[in-house]
Amino acid sequence: MKRIKKSFFKIVFLLILIIPISCDNNKIVKNPEVKTEAKALKIGNADSKITIKVFSSLTCPHCASFHMNIFEKLKKEYIDEGIVKFEHHSFPLDLAALNAEIIVRCHSDNNKSFQLLGEIYKKQSQWAVGSDINIINESIKKIGLDSGLDNKRMEKCLNDENVQEEILNERIEAQKIYNIESTPTIYVNKKLYRGKHDYKQFKKLIEKLL
Repeated sequence: MKRIKKSFFKIVFLLILIIPISCDNNKIVKNPEVKTEAKALKIGNADSKITIKVFSSLTCPHCASFHMNIFEKLKKEYIDEGIVKFEHHSFPLDLAALNAEIIVRCHSDNNKSFQLLGEIYKKQSQWAVGSDINIINESIKKIGLDSGLDNKRMEKCLNDENVQEEILNERIEAQKIYNIESTPTIYVNKKLYRGKHDYKQFKKLIEKLL
């Protein structure tokens, strides 16, 4: 039964990957009328006036660029100060991104998950290469080891069908509600951000909403 269930999730995920989604910072997305119930990684004050949602794939270079060039500054200036709440929504474009996301969620503490997320993005060019998923997994786990995870825990996470299902459902729900056409897709207080991935421009929008 376990093997059947595992094969089912792999087949469903492969079918989802058939839908053409690009890694790009130029897209048109319809405004959602329904709140997503997906379990995203969240950081910041839950009662913040501003909520930023980012739908991203960990193998997407544009997603890595946004995280390193905008999120890190955003965290210091607004998230850590309790002004902004940030949500990382998983939208894996391939199996490597899915497994990297699983390792990120291996941490039970959100702050540690976000720290590992940053390292995963920072070292994207080192692990997100080639087609051998076993080699890719080992590269991801090396980054996980540096964040305090051990091999036994990471293997358990990678084989956890509930986590796989959670991320899969998160992507399905995001696709249905937000009509994701490319990653990263960014929402600020339920409105699609269409501006450039430039911190100064992003900061102007936040200041305008405060």
